[in-house]
Amino acid sequence: MITFYQSTRDKSNKKTASQAILQGLAEDGGLFVPVDFPKVDLDFEKLKNASYQEIAELVLKAFFDDFSADEIKSMVTKAYGEKFDSPEIAPPKRLGNHYILELFHGETIAFKDMALSILPHLMTQAAKKNGVTNEIVILTATSGDTGKAAMAGFADVPQTKIIVFYPKGGVSHIQEQQMLTQKGANVHVVGIDGNFDQAQTAVKEMFNNKVLHDQLLKNNKQFSSANSMNIGRLIPQVAYYIYAYAQLVKTGQITDGEKINFSVPTGNFGNILAAYYAKKLGLPVHQLICASNKNNVLTDFFKTGLYDKNREFYVTSSPSMDILVSSNLERLIFDLTDENDDETLALLTALSAEGHYQISKKMMSKLQGFIADWASEEEISQEINETFENENYVLDPHTAVANYVYHQIQPKEKTVVVSTASPYKFPKVILEGLQKSGTDLSEKIDDFAAVKSLEKLSGIPLPKAVLGLEKAEILHHTVVPVQEMQKEVEKYLGLK
Repeated sequence: MITFYQSTRDKSNKKTASQAILQGLAEDGGLFVPVDFPKVDLDFEKLKNASYQEIAELVLKAFFDDFSADEIKSMVTKAYGEKFDSPEIAPPKRLGNHYILELFHGETIAFKDMALSILPHLMTQAAKKNGVTNEIVILTATSGDTGKAAMAGFADVPQTKIIVFYPKGGVSHIQEQQMLTQKGANVHVVGIDGNFDQAQTAVKEMFNNKVLHDQLLKNNKQFSSANSMNIGRLIPQVAYYIYAYAQLVKTGQITDGEKINFSVPTGNFGNILAAYYAKKLGLPVHQLICASNKNNVLTDFFKTGLYDKNREFYVTSSPSMDILVSSNLERLIFDLTDENDDETLALLTALSAEGHYQISKKMMSKLQGFIADWASEEEISQEINETFENENYVLDPHTAVANYVYHQIQPKEKTVVVSTASPYKFPKVILEGLQKSGTDLSEKIDDFAAVKSLEKLSGIPLPKAVLGLEKAEILHHTVVPVQEMQKEVEKYLGLK
């Protein structure tokens, strides 16, 4: 039986997995979700000895069953190999009374590598499967990490182009340097004078622009997406939650069937949604802890049921979470409405038109499996300092948010804090957090001097992703106002 995917805004709009991956976003602006949730046998007596690759295969076979088992095996082998600097791919580490799941061992040292290493393979295979001869244009907005990870994945992949928009001044210097030095004849990076939400909104508008869509087709091109709105990006993330649990069973930290918590630093909601999907598959999860920074729209939502983006936007030390419109929440909303597409559409239309929506009491009652809190800039800095002092472990600012919130909630169950980026992506922020540990930091220090200080202080070897980055040639120089994003796309693609 093939698993079909339906739009959250129109259930009659159904696609196979490969079609949904190719398309990225539904024509009606909705997101694709499985019509029937697949069944997976999560036998941890067997899975505890499975490799990351084997668990990834298990998950992908269940969700993307219009690909053959051999196709999935081949794609997984290509995706999760030498590009990762840890044989476990996603090693869990004990930290005091809880665990840290390190998702930053890939090529671009961020958790996005976990999915974006395989998405290009899924996409090109899906194109073959559906007889697509058009050039696939990956159009994406990034709050810092998706951009580089997607470009690294799609660089020089035949039959594709990738255009990435990022908020100029709204990402770390290392993140920006990683993007601006990205090689590849099919790669285009554009800074915008605005924030991530504005970039994401403009990208969604382009996806839903029929005139632009027709113009692309005339030029033998079509859009797809690399961020977690694309089901092909979201589903591979389910694997690392199952793998983390299996590893804890293997090392005797938990018993098979014991319920645990995951604390996830959350902006766009995709990462924690993958944990929710793992729970729906049968992973023994007690609670999902949704951790936000000062842009705490999700904290308020889980506490009150009101989603209100009409608030001040803050640029923080954890930029990948500086988001006020959490696109992936739409998939959870659809779930909470018992898959009522009309109700979902009405709520999301209210968000666009008025900037807020309120869910019903009945929907609220289904949120028992979530708990939410947030951390201020000061609390993040303090968390980085205390963790280093007490555990000799260096947290990046995003993981520090999730670690702080875990400590605030103090759950009884064993908890895994999801670590989404290497500390080397945010060296200045971390050194500022470690100042009390005797670090000398002047205001003038740049990120690369901070990298050297951090290496000396922490003893963590410099990852390949940072080596040579300082002297790498800047290849992308374009910056445009938000309102000219479409014009820039048309220009780059040579649309007539």
